[in-house]
Amino acid sequence: MASATPQACGIAFMAKASVPGRTKTRLVPPLSFEEAAALNTAFLKDVAHNLLMAASHASPEAGIAGYAAYCPAGSEDFFNRTLPTEIGLIEASLPNFGDCLLHTIEIILARGHGSAVVLNSDSPTLPTALLIETAAVLAQPGDRAVLGPSTDGGYYLLGLKAPHRRLFADIAWSTEHVAEQTLERAREIGLEVHTLPAWYDVDDVDTLRRLHTELFGDDSRSQRSDGRRPHHAIATAELISSLWREGGFGLRLEGDMSIERMRA
Repeated sequence: MASATPQACGIAFMAKASVPGRTKTRLVPPLSFEEAAALNTAFLKDVAHNLLMAASHASPEAGIAGYAAYCPAGSEDFFNRTLPTEIGLIEASLPNFGDCLLHTIEIILARGHGSAVVLNSDSPTLPTALLIETAAVLAQPGDRAVLGPSTDGGYYLLGLKAPHRRLFADIAWSTEHVAEQTLERAREIGLEVHTLPAWYDVDDVDTLRRLHTELFGDDSRSQRSDGRRPHHAIATAELISSLWREGGFGLRLEGDMSIERMRA
């Protein structure tokens, strides 16, 4: 289970149990509902592994404890089967996504952590260094926030030292305005924000193709110019490799992209 100490930053990824027809449906097609659910499970495993990697490399002054903030209610057995025992569980099954995020922040802080972070589960190759950087920034004296903007206008990470409810109010969730509006709320309450480099969510065909290139391209294991190496998402790589080899995934992906280009 995750260790709750004042020095530890609790990082929880928002996790949905894998059910065909209910998870990663925006990737159908080119995936089937069953394949999309399997990809969701692979993402969960890789994000959990990334968190444990970050915890093992974090400094003692800015430790990291990993959690999964899961839904729906009653799916705890799925996560117990799927995730390492070192990952703690937090039920986050509220109707509004902003309420789920705030609830998770509040629970982490209530468990005794010095800071709390909510993380998406759609970025399996997010550089581990960004998680370590987040914990280090939040370990500094004074109130502050850390924001990791997504390339689609949302954010992949938000870290806080106090449960600032205003950051989750009047946000147009699931739109390209989420990160911008969150920064506006922070300015309203005078909260200092450390902004991380942008990263991408895998939630459509284009980003699925980008993920494939990142995992299997010629420079898939190379160091980025900023020194942040993408996390090698082993479970995701194994699944996509299997789909490519046995399920005609490559042809389906190219065919779906051709259709998209014709529609454009």
